[in-house]
Amino acid sequence: MSDDLQPSLLGEEDESLIPLPAPLNGHGPARVIAMCNQKGGVGKTTTVINLGAALAEYGRKVLVVDFDPQGAATVGLGINSLDLDTTVYTLLMSSGRNIHDAICHTKIPGLDVLPANIDLSAAEVQLVNEVARENALARVLRPVLDEYDVILIDCQPSLGLLTVNALTAAHGVIVPVATEFFALRGVALLVDTIETVRDRINPRLHMDGIVPTMVDPRTLHSKEVLERLRETFKDKVYRTQINRTVKFPDATVATEPITTHAPEHAGAKAYRQLAREVISRGEAP
Repeated sequence: MSDDLQPSLLGEEDESLIPLPAPLNGHGPARVIAMCNQKGGVGKTTTVINLGAALAEYGRKVLVVDFDPQGAATVGLGINSLDLDTTVYTLLMSSGRNIHDAICHTKIPGLDVLPANIDLSAAEVQLVNEVARENALARVLRPVLDEYDVILIDCQPSLGLLTVNALTAAHGVIVPVATEFFALRGVALLVDTIETVRDRINPRLHMDGIVPTMVDPRTLHSKEVLERLRETFKDKVYRTQINRTVKFPDATVATEPITTHAPEHAGAKAYRQLAREVISRGEAP
């Protein structure tokens, strides 16, 4: 059976239910969205790259902040992280550096990336003794908030200090959740963390929504987890779901979003649909 499954619950014939977004007259101020889940392998980086590319297709100016020491978002957008002198780590550790010196343009018009590499792994330890350590990323991003419409932060798979920094800098959180039982179990813990950060540090922070990822509608297990997600979190679950397909790893190898690697593929259409949904729900301009 083909691995290229249908892109969403809505189906392409119902595309009009999530209309095309209106063009913008200008850019900024940015809505900052943290892509967060403490469990690895649930599609965070894939969603950041492809949602960012889809938003850029709709005329939004997007900055992807790679906040994972693995640097997967950086590499996935075609940037060689080993050749970089200035990264998000450099900016975190030195308040005198200019963020514009670190931002890299990608091959996608309107999509930029603030890159990361393995150096970022040291930040968790070094920030511990800093004053206002939870606000380090917010300080870094402040100079460019008026230049972008959406800033997407690709968080590492943990609930450590780097993730707290991302949540402190963000207005909203999107949680990719693989439709597998063990991925589902961790969502409640993440929701508790989001509520703690909102209560103690960042009162503007909200849970924007949950994106079902790696869905295989051919399996009963995947359907049951998806049903459980929608029962528990109701309208917080996006109507768009991202199904499994070999085209996602193919696009990763090609170091580009699926929206340009295979623009007519169901996976590309799913992320465009998700971008429309994020905009229509007011979670992006």
